[in-house]
Amino acid sequence: MNQNRNLFFGLIMVGFSAATALLSVLWTPYDPLEINPDVSLAKPSWSHLLGTDVLGRDVLSNLLVGSRTTLITAFLVVIITMALGVTAGISTALLPKRVGRAAIYAIDIVLALPAVLFAIVLAAIYGPSTFTAVIAIGVATSAAVAQVTRREVTVILNSDYVVAARACNSSKTRIVLRHILPNIRASLFVQASGAAAIAILAESTLSYLGLGTTPPAPSWGRMLASSQQYLIIDPIVALWPGLAIIVTVLGFNLLGDGLRESLDPTLRKSRS
Repeated sequence: MNQNRNLFFGLIMVGFSAATALLSVLWTPYDPLEINPDVSLAKPSWSHLLGTDVLGRDVLSNLLVGSRTTLITAFLVVIITMALGVTAGISTALLPKRVGRAAIYAIDIVLALPAVLFAIVLAAIYGPSTFTAVIAIGVATSAAVAQVTRREVTVILNSDYVVAARACNSSKTRIVLRHILPNIRASLFVQASGAAAIAILAESTLSYLGLGTTPPAPSWGRMLASSQQYLIIDPIVALWPGLAIIVTVLGFNLLGDGLRESLDPTLRKSRS
């Protein structure tokens, strides 16, 4: 851990964000939806540690509850992304060449589709919601995971031990479970961590545009959107949700790099 600074700092940042989300379940200084015009845009004080927004709502309470909303969304996106991406990547590598090429083209088409644009289309059909954001981000980011996974699986399928396993009439399921998944484990952890960082940015962007988490549920993106027109009057209101997004995204990126260093033997040897 001492030699792997990325993993150390990544765990601290992600752990801090997760702790704030857990804390919001048990305690918040105020009701995050409580409106008090008498303390509109109040400066940080002992009564309101991070101040209040234009409606007099406590910023710290909204920040805590918003972390729960954002992290739960990111968690659901990672599940969808990895399930779709890994399944598609392995399946595409195992398919015959002609069928595999068609699958590769399909992955490339999805990869070219931005998550925000996909969310706009889904929001136009089904209406903006957290569910819409999760599906849009999950499907859009799964294509990148599928592409990376397919390339790695293709290399593994041409290795000597997989050729030997095929010669022994091992089934495709056995090859996947015993040879492919253990050898792409490090890559999957890194991709999952990167997907979480992308999900947080995408969810914040969609909420900022009004296509993600719907009112009155607090989220970091909606906090930024509601504070933008008061930046000249009180710029510190936008500082806190922006800082929360930066710390959490940076934490997941560092965590992914740290996991790759810890799980990849070639990187461990180069650092030793």
